[in-house]
Amino acid sequence: MKSLPDFIKICEVGPRDGLQNEKVFLTIEQKLELIETAAEAGIKVIEIGSFVNPKAVPQMADTDQIAARLHRKAGVEYRGLIFNMQGLKRAEAAGLSKAKITVSASRSHCLRNMNKTPEEAVKSFAELAEYAEQKKIVLSGAISTSFGCSIDGIVPLEQVVNIIFQLRKLGIQEISLSDTTGMANPLQVYEYGVHIKKLFPDIEWALHFHNTRGMGLANVLAGLMAGITNYDACFAGLGGCPFAPGASGNIATEDLINMCEEMGIMTGTDLAKYLELGYKVERYIGGSRSSALLRAGRNCDIKSK
Repeated sequence: MKSLPDFIKICEVGPRDGLQNEKVFLTIEQKLELIETAAEAGIKVIEIGSFVNPKAVPQMADTDQIAARLHRKAGVEYRGLIFNMQGLKRAEAAGLSKAKITVSASRSHCLRNMNKTPEEAVKSFAELAEYAEQKKIVLSGAISTSFGCSIDGIVPLEQVVNIIFQLRKLGIQEISLSDTTGMANPLQVYEYGVHIKKLFPDIEWALHFHNTRGMGLANVLAGLMAGITNYDACFAGLGGCPFAPGASGNIATEDLINMCEEMGIMTGTDLAKYLELGYKVERYIGGSRSSALLRAGRNCDIKSK
């Protein structure tokens, strides 16, 4: 078997990608509790919300207040999702030093999500990149529907590579490939991962998987085999995209931590604390989602009974 990394870094996207599709609106206090608990459990990167039009995503209307009231833990990176200059300035006013811009590799999804073609979307980011550089705000990039789109079907690697070139021209050094609609398969992930790492060795790569068709963790393993060590995940397996038909939850953070620990890969997190966090999330939203570990428990817990 191909060698695997010794350590991975996890970005907790639950406060944004997890909660944006839930019908239950959490209070500011509940969101702050979840974010701060994730940091205490060892997570080093947390996506606290998105600075977008509250009419489009009402679950994210309180992101500014979340950022203002958050007790920030030293050594933890807090970032927010933005789509335009207004969002970037809101992130700046909220005191964030990191913001993520996103564009879809699928033309149809990009039009539905941003009302722009992929080319138009990336072109509009030039102004954001210039402003961010002036204000010393780091921009990372995410390419959604990198592997497939429920509207357009499988997304060719060439389309993804074209967007990567454009993002890199803007000075973006951190890019994630996102399987927004859960259409990726392990072989595809491995091939895409190997190709982009070889073509763009200067980029810090991350992968973002949804578990729509049950292949989320298998895709993580394929990404690990390709040498990628940064992964997005969501507490309790929440998630979904309001603009992508059929999209379901992200891979569960606790499932990802558990799989890596079982394989001897360190994550720097406390799994027991994360299980408690996951159960709390389920209580807050009033039901379970796609986390296997919250249903079955850890192997060591079963063995000790």
